[in-house]
Amino acid sequence: MAIEVDRKDIRFYPDSKRVIARYYMPGGDERARSIIPKILSLSEEDTRFTLNRVLTNFSQRHRNISRVFRKHYNNVLHLIKELGFDPESLSRETQLLIGSYFTMEYSIESAAFFNPSIVEDPDQTALGDGEKRVIVSFRATGEGHISSIVFRSGVIGKNNGLKFDPPGDLVDIPEAVKRHIYDKKTFLDKLSEMSVQQELIGMVMDRLDDKFTYGELQSSIKESMEKNNLDSTQKKVLKDCKWLANSHYEITFSLDTALSERVIYPISESESNGIEDARFVRFSDDDGSATYYATYTAFSNFTILPKLIETSDFYHFKVMPINGEFAQNKGLALFPRKINNKYAMMSRVDGVNNYIMFSDDIHYWADAVKIQEPTYPWQFIQIGNCGSPIETEKGWLLLTHGVGPMRRYSLGASLLDLEDPTKVLAQTGEPLMRPNDEEREGYVPNVVYSCGAMIHNNELIIPYAMADYASSFATVSLDELFAKMVYL
Repeated sequence: MAIEVDRKDIRFYPDSKRVIARYYMPGGDERARSIIPKILSLSEEDTRFTLNRVLTNFSQRHRNISRVFRKHYNNVLHLIKELGFDPESLSRETQLLIGSYFTMEYSIESAAFFNPSIVEDPDQTALGDGEKRVIVSFRATGEGHISSIVFRSGVIGKNNGLKFDPPGDLVDIPEAVKRHIYDKKTFLDKLSEMSVQQELIGMVMDRLDDKFTYGELQSSIKESMEKNNLDSTQKKVLKDCKWLANSHYEITFSLDTALSERVIYPISESESNGIEDARFVRFSDDDGSATYYATYTAFSNFTILPKLIETSDFYHFKVMPINGEFAQNKGLALFPRKINNKYAMMSRVDGVNNYIMFSDDIHYWADAVKIQEPTYPWQFIQIGNCGSPIETEKGWLLLTHGVGPMRRYSLGASLLDLEDPTKVLAQTGEPLMRPNDEEREGYVPNVVYSCGAMIHNNELIIPYAMADYASSFATVSLDELFAKMVYL
């Protein structure tokens, strides 16, 4: 039986004007070694004139572009020294000009703006009755199909109308990146899950203490390379160690940035091809405080890596891999609180069916229980979650997706037992949403998809993507949804 869905007249489209200034290395170190002397051959007057032209053209498009140039100058400082130039003798203008040659604009939202999730904003002040301030995350895709995480802020009204703040004029990447302190056992376990040859890891790891820093690991890798005549297999082991270490980091945005101006752009090598499908959830901790988590998939030419973001304020974020035998596929979604004193996570371990995992450690997942298989024709190819389960009086409400004929993605819902969510109580026999004529046309045809919904004023608020290109919103009455589900 069909369930009435109210599609909203809200659209979020790609916007090519949203640009960041990212590091640019044209052709590798050898090319850079030919560029730097040309810049240094300029007279003081020509240097000042060229830099002023650059600043005139780009300073209005970025917050503190000179800070970006300084950062990128430092990235090539070792090459300047290798070329025999004394950095101390270079003027500030020369340094900034060098940095500008190793900077490029990147349009983070030019290709697609999709796969949204929605959570309650930490700030719920200055609102009217029945209103709620929300944060919506999106997967923004630009040139080369490299994906980032971006945000928009808005308010849901007492009648569930949605109004969003206009995005800020500028887009900013984090101003600080801090590396992680690693636990050796956890690090070794993850290398094992990645099928890295264990007998070769010792040449690096044996030099390290039980806790080690990124710099200490780098030193150990360098020493291993200098003291051993390594074959290609051993070099790959060192690359794997470095690749994994790069996937842990912390980032901080400037306090003067609006939410819509903050972009989590790929930082580590494990994310070089993009950050995909962040599923944000407001998690209630044991002490009553709230922490925001997001599971996402880091994608590189090497492999995919499930990762976890943690924040309390959307200014400071901690990022690290999700470990464990069953944390090896896309589509992880954390429950918003512990169940029977354990963390719980939805997953799709085999790429086809819905699973639940339980753990004492939010970063480590070693068990999975299959709870759902494709049942209806619209989901025969695969099913999966569309974000974190939502707690209701009737059970955990889980928004799902199903893939059917012609690889058409549709949205459905399931109801799980509150105390034992491995028990599926009910599900929708027909999709809540199939792609309509507008929604089926885009970068990937015939797809509607969501990374997380929420409940407000007795309605399910669903942000959703249209054909992996743009995004919109829909609402569904909870009473009607529960009444028309198929109970098992």
